[in-house]
Amino acid sequence: MSRRSTGLIGTWAEIQRQQRRQEEARQRAQVQHQREQERRQRAAERAAARSQREQQAAYRQQREADARRRTEELDARVEVLKNLLKAGCDAPAFTPAALARPERVEPFAPGRLGVPVPMPDPNAYQPQPQGGWGFGANRQAQEQARARYEHDWRAAQAAEAQRQHRLALYHQQYQQWADEQLAAIRRHNAGIEGLTAALQRGEPESVVEYFTAALYSSQGWPQGLPRQVSASFDSAARQLVLNWELPGYAVVPEVSLVRYMPGADRDKEVQRSAVERRTLYRDVLAQCVLLALHDVFAADRFGVLDSVVLNGFVDDTDPATGHGAQVFLATVMAPRADFARLNLTQVSAPDCLVDGLRGQLSDRPERRTQVRPGRLPGEAGGSVVSHGDGEEPDLYEMDPLEFEELVADLFRAMGMQAVTTERSGDGGVDVDALDPDPIRGGKIVVQAKRYRSTVPPSAVRDLYGTVQDVGANKGVLITTSAFGPGSHAFANGKPLTLIAGTELVDLLSRHGLNGRLGGTPERQEAAAHLDADQNGGLDSGLDAELNDTSVLGLTWTGDVGLDVCALVCQGNRVLSEDQFVFFNNPRTADGTVRMMPAVSPDKAAVWVRFEQLPPQADRLVLVAAVDPEVDPDADLSGFSDARIRLSDPSGTAIDELDVSDGRPGETALVLGSFRRRANGDWSFVTGGKGYPGGLVDLVEEYGIEVA
Repeated sequence: MSRRSTGLIGTWAEIQRQQRRQEEARQRAQVQHQREQERRQRAAERAAARSQREQQAAYRQQREADARRRTEELDARVEVLKNLLKAGCDAPAFTPAALARPERVEPFAPGRLGVPVPMPDPNAYQPQPQGGWGFGANRQAQEQARARYEHDWRAAQAAEAQRQHRLALYHQQYQQWADEQLAAIRRHNAGIEGLTAALQRGEPESVVEYFTAALYSSQGWPQGLPRQVSASFDSAARQLVLNWELPGYAVVPEVSLVRYMPGADRDKEVQRSAVERRTLYRDVLAQCVLLALHDVFAADRFGVLDSVVLNGFVDDTDPATGHGAQVFLATVMAPRADFARLNLTQVSAPDCLVDGLRGQLSDRPERRTQVRPGRLPGEAGGSVVSHGDGEEPDLYEMDPLEFEELVADLFRAMGMQAVTTERSGDGGVDVDALDPDPIRGGKIVVQAKRYRSTVPPSAVRDLYGTVQDVGANKGVLITTSAFGPGSHAFANGKPLTLIAGTELVDLLSRHGLNGRLGGTPERQEAAAHLDADQNGGLDSGLDAELNDTSVLGLTWTGDVGLDVCALVCQGNRVLSEDQFVFFNNPRTADGTVRMMPAVSPDKAAVWVRFEQLPPQADRLVLVAAVDPEVDPDADLSGFSDARIRLSDPSGTAIDELDVSDGRPGETALVLGSFRRRANGDWSFVTGGKGYPGGLVDLVEEYGIEVA
């Protein structure tokens, strides 16, 4: 029978057993901890890989969707070209009645001036009873309340009298404008009646004026096709002779479809075959000739024409002289009886033009192979009338009064009432406009400035003062030049609209008016294409350098609406106004910093090519400001858990940078800045400085003039 050892040896043995058990327990715990760490690391790696795959998948889906959208747009353009003649024949024919204007003007809409000033309520001025018999403190309180009431009543009466005075002046101005509008409408309609009578008599000038107007105003042509026409009328032969501009070879898209190549992270454009493009272009030219003939004969409600000669040309440059020249690609003499027998919706346009009407169509129009016109307008006798020949007025050279009248015409074409002001005592207002819309309408004051240099912020500030002085609903500043970030920052959140020169030309064109910003229309179009290439999304230059592009994606919690901006600086001063990238200037001039659509989970994104920033730039400052149009009463107290996710364009994460939370009372915040180190590397420094005055205060500190 065994027994437990006692004494010193037994004690020592028990200690050894305890130590072994403790060591084994420690080793087991260490192994368990190591396994748990490995498990967590594997889980984190799987989550990171899953997040990266999801981001890459979202980026790829977006690029593939963009490629499909571009392909669909190309297909839609080609479909429009193929059905040009059929769609044009379905459009309503031009008639003399289309030239008449209804004798009505927009009703008087005083806006806020039509609302009487509320008078103070005497009951709101009764003092609280203090007890007693109306002596002492009670009587004094009653007298003070009566004095306050009388003071407020007199102030309200004065404000109401001023409102009625301004309302009467505004109504008088409206009545004068309405009378002028009605008189102009009646003169116009009387002229239409005279034109119709002269047209029925076959007077050459009236015939030419009417049918060129029919061509120029036809609703059957898609946007973007030229409308240049020259015409004369041979009254003896009852023949109209036209030169009609045809679209250039570029009207047929060179690209047939777009595919996204994920391996190279770029779009691949598949070129349309030369045979397909040439065949379609020739078909389009024939359709344009037939549609122009259709518009002319359909507009002839009085049987004035027996035949029409139409010569189709494109504008080109004579290589010998360098001057513009007309290259004729089609010509036809169409008798009315022969044309009336055609079913234009079913014909093959080239066969119809060449075989059915015995006309001529260039065999190689893409090479400008010419045909010989049968008869030119100058050979038909009488004067030649031209429309849409590119002689738009140069807005830079226009007389100031004519420029203001053109701006007033634009507002009238947009459905508003507008009159130019007198040159003296106009208070800085060039055009008074009245928008009849019951919700967004009201009085609008307009300033028109023919500038060549950037409009200073002081002009925007002065317009805002005028809006407040005259009680207008909105102020509009129109210029032939452009606005800097300072002007846009001041106008943000205020009832101001800024229209730069390029926007003005586009508005004029869309509402049937003419105007250009210097140079010839051809050079303008080339400049517009160049500008589009330079300012588009991922142009070829940027696409080739995607590996050098960093994506700064910003995310935060909270529902506050924010504008995220970037400033390219030297020290604490922005290099120039165009180096301030924000909602109205989405890219720097060199394209090194761009605002781009954010990919979830980011709420905003800035793409930067750090290595291509100007040599003098030593920091890129990121800021966030409350959007006053989305959240006019918000501050940055709802801006928290903000991070900048640094990645490449494919979505591969590089780093994540924490930035400061917002604070109550502040509406703009410096998130942080990327700073160039001596060795050329860039490091991030967290910001945190807030501004109660919003983006205006912030950018002024960095040297941008706002007001």
